[in-house]
Amino acid sequence: MPERTPHHPRTSPAARRPAHIAMVGTPMVSHVLPSLEIIRELVARGHRVTYANTDHAAELIAPTGAEFVRYTSALPVVDNSWPQDPVAAASLFLDDAIAVLPQLRRAYDDDPADLYLYDIGAYAARALAEGQGRDIVQLSPTFVGWEGAQEEIGTTFAGLPGAEVYQRRFAEWLAGCGAVTTDVDEFSGRPRRALAMIPRAMQPHADRVDADAVTFVGPCFGDRTDQGGWTRPADAEKVLLVSLGSAFTRQPEFYRQCVAAFGGLPGWHVMLQIGKYTDPAELGEIPANVEVRSWIPQLAILEQADAFVTHAGMGSSSEGLASGVPMLAVPQGAEQFINADRLVALGVARRIDTADATADALRAGLRELLADPDAADRSARLRADARAEGGTRRAADLIEERLG
Repeated sequence: MPERTPHHPRTSPAARRPAHIAMVGTPMVSHVLPSLEIIRELVARGHRVTYANTDHAAELIAPTGAEFVRYTSALPVVDNSWPQDPVAAASLFLDDAIAVLPQLRRAYDDDPADLYLYDIGAYAARALAEGQGRDIVQLSPTFVGWEGAQEEIGTTFAGLPGAEVYQRRFAEWLAGCGAVTTDVDEFSGRPRRALAMIPRAMQPHADRVDADAVTFVGPCFGDRTDQGGWTRPADAEKVLLVSLGSAFTRQPEFYRQCVAAFGGLPGWHVMLQIGKYTDPAELGEIPANVEVRSWIPQLAILEQADAFVTHAGMGSSSEGLASGVPMLAVPQGAEQFINADRLVALGVARRIDTADATADALRAGLRELLADPDAADRSARLRADARAEGGTRRAADLIEERLG
């Protein structure tokens, strides 16, 4: 049976009637981080918050004060060995939902939440909530569906090898798992209610998103002192952050090209995050102006940075926009190619694919980006727009509204 770690809730005089709110997440770090401040805020408002996830995410969740509910998962989050085939990747999440739902039932059937929150990939959460007749809100760390998306994207997916078998298995699971919604496309792609934790500017076809179901609250920041701070070196005229996030960091050749591109640039201090899968020794001699780390407090650095070389993951793209930092986008996989093109269309980034990311191309891209007289103004405007969407407090307010 899933184990619980107790917490000591703080109270807020502004809180509504204390409720049991359950968050059901997926163990990918990029899906856990965006909503943590919302969870922390709900706990601070006096609610009892439980958070179901795997041990892989436990240390990230602990500082929020939520009670940890442990489940096990077979998703490849430890070594990040995700299949490139879209049907195979989707099947992993379906298989996980089938395995996780019984675990959630053991934890929540005798202790149901008043309201369930869930990650976009946590199908078992929606099945659980519908089976219990409870309300549910999706916390989406990436873009959401829009009117016509099924015809534009779903049709392509449906034509892939193995898609028909996947759809049939999903429908069979829905028919027998207690979910009320038995249409696969509606269940997986159309949440009853969703809070999108991204800037609206990053959403494809934002004008075709159902505003009654989806609210863009923007990036949800808060007190990240537990992640550590960062002080800009006194002699740094400009700061460049290079990071490929948490899942696509096995790129020693790319890092070597970055060292060659930006090492020794007059006036620049370079923060290079290489993740835990790359040995710094693989990078060769490191110039004095390049600081290599396996992990960095990204937001703390972005707030002091002048440029950002990013994989264009949604979390990093959102943090870059909310910090007003021009970007070089080097997409690695998943939705990052779409995000990179979106950043370019917004006028705050240049895209360089990994195969083309030579030292010369990276250095030229940075110079071109900073030479654009309008990039800084566009970045500042999009920063203001992203922060005006309300972030953590607005998200918590909207969640409390669902409690009635």
